[in-house]
Amino acid sequence: MFELADAGDLGFDSERLGRIAPFLAETYIDSGRLPNAQLVVCRDGKPVHYTKLGKMGDDGRELTDDALFRIASMTKPVTSVAFMQLVEQCKVALEEPVTKVFPEFADLKVYAGGGGSIPFAPGAPAHPIRFVDLLTHMSGLTYGLQNRNNIDAVYREFNFDFARDHLDSDEFVAKLSKLPLEFAPGQGWNYSVSTDVLGIAVERISGMRLGEYFEKHIFDPLGMKDTRFGVAEGQSHRLVDAYAYRPGDAPRMINAGATSKLNQPGTFDSGGGGLVGTIADYDRFTSMLLNGGELDGARILSPKTVRLMRTNHLPDNRDLTEMSSSLFSEANNAGTGFGLGFAMVIDPAKTLMPSSMGEFYWGGAYSTAFFVDPLERITMTFMTQVYPSSTYPIRRQLKTLIYSALTDSYA
Repeated sequence: MFELADAGDLGFDSERLGRIAPFLAETYIDSGRLPNAQLVVCRDGKPVHYTKLGKMGDDGRELTDDALFRIASMTKPVTSVAFMQLVEQCKVALEEPVTKVFPEFADLKVYAGGGGSIPFAPGAPAHPIRFVDLLTHMSGLTYGLQNRNNIDAVYREFNFDFARDHLDSDEFVAKLSKLPLEFAPGQGWNYSVSTDVLGIAVERISGMRLGEYFEKHIFDPLGMKDTRFGVAEGQSHRLVDAYAYRPGDAPRMINAGATSKLNQPGTFDSGGGGLVGTIADYDRFTSMLLNGGELDGARILSPKTVRLMRTNHLPDNRDLTEMSSSLFSEANNAGTGFGLGFAMVIDPAKTLMPSSMGEFYWGGAYSTAFFVDPLERITMTFMTQVYPSSTYPIRRQLKTLIYSALTDSYA
């Protein structure tokens, strides 16, 4: 699977890296808290640690190296990279209004009350959403899963969060455009369907369905042969079962890999959360990001574009404690900024865990995660399959174990 380099040669203590697998086994796998775990840690693109534990699912098969996982919101950085490729070609610009490709959004209003059993109150007209607002989640859109207000309730009614099997891209936008924004674009931060809209923008600008665009311009060049929207024909046996947390009990299986709808074509490619892939594939994606947009001769983005993406775009360099109005668990709020598709560390001390200034990362709803540390030249990709990602503090624990094994710091 991964040919491991000598950890000592790359500035790691091999015995300390050796703590990771026993910790995961004792704390999560043997106790039944997680069905499985896969982890790869690299420095300068060279793997120094790989762990594989647990089962594929309820059928008891051992987890395979090429297991397929629902990576959920780890799709968002891929969609953001795709959009930035179009920015590099001057087919679109970050500061342009989204009405350039979405005339449906020409008459958006800001929420002023109502919803549920009564119509939404007429709100004040919103100034245009810009493409940068979609990338930074400052658009005023939301998620049904937020479950905080009447706008979220209508998102759940339309099932925007899980549109794969009942909407196409145009229907998604048509329904969304009739709903009020939670706030005026640029005035707050809210984890939302913004990246789904961004993916539809990629489709309209490129003239390709999002999965086809990803395959041609990102996956094929990077050799990510197993990542796609859904599962390739004949590969259902590789898709792990998905589980949901139950307080006081072992997670319950909610979606069996062998019978999942992901084995059939969908009508909508969710740029915000629809990809299925392997740890090896996502490791190549993170290596490309660490390397400034290039891997093994395949140039995906320029280094300057990647640098722009991993820079905090929150106003006045604020962190998410000052800007976020939403419920989400893919990042800590304190000391964390947000760029063009990623969260990043802007104040390591405030995160209260080992980290580097400028380290960027994200995760998925099924507890998957990755980070890229440009200072220490470290990448990590973690796969498992338990919803929601707020269930366990495993991301903090993994970061602590990895950085605790580092003996040669570039800081």
